[in-house]
Amino acid sequence: MFTGIIEGRGTVVRLDEHADSDSATLVVDTAPSGGTVNGLSLGGSLAVNGVCLTATRIAGTTVEVDVMGETLQRTTTGALAAGATVNLERCVPAGGRLDGHVVQGHVDGVGSLLERENQGNWDRLRFSAPARLSRYIAEKGSIAVDGVSLTVTAVSPATDAQQWFEVGLIPVTLANTGLGDKAMGGQVNLEVDVLAKYAERLLQFAVPVGASASAASAPSAVDEVRP
Repeated sequence: MFTGIIEGRGTVVRLDEHADSDSATLVVDTAPSGGTVNGLSLGGSLAVNGVCLTATRIAGTTVEVDVMGETLQRTTTGALAAGATVNLERCVPAGGRLDGHVVQGHVDGVGSLLERENQGNWDRLRFSAPARLSRYIAEKGSIAVDGVSLTVTAVSPATDAQQWFEVGLIPVTLANTGLGDKAMGGQVNLEVDVLAKYAERLLQFAVPVGASASAASAPSAVDEVRP
């Protein structure tokens, strides 16, 4: 589990795609982060731009991780090139402070930067969001953008063709994460609040008042068309 509080930034050394399988090996130099890998062992978890990955090789400040096809399809990881800068966070230790919110490192989809506006001592950023994820994004709720825990300040109406949300970034976040220099149209990994996803899933199994448990277990028309 992570908190969405970025500990440092690393540099991509290379992304080796495996010709014989739908997977790749990502190599990241964590030196710019100032010791993010201290204490990291083989099999340990490291969030790279919000994606929870497992360390398979460690050499000094360089970490290798394997990336399977599911991750390549759902995140921006497959587009990383040598020299790219990435956000890094180690998993939170038991008893550690939860300064952000509960972040699993399980990216739900990809969005892109639509607008950026300076507000004096902070920036307003608007990102697109896949329509299937918008129902989990609420004003004053939490969202992880490239692994950064942020508070949603505004959301698009549910009827808008293009769904979006806005966040406000203070100078320290702009300076210490990749969001400060994210180009217009640049893609980002999005992870919505896991509590919202579990709440929706639980409601799918809710037993209506007066209905039998057996009736509740049978698939309904609503269940069959739910994405």
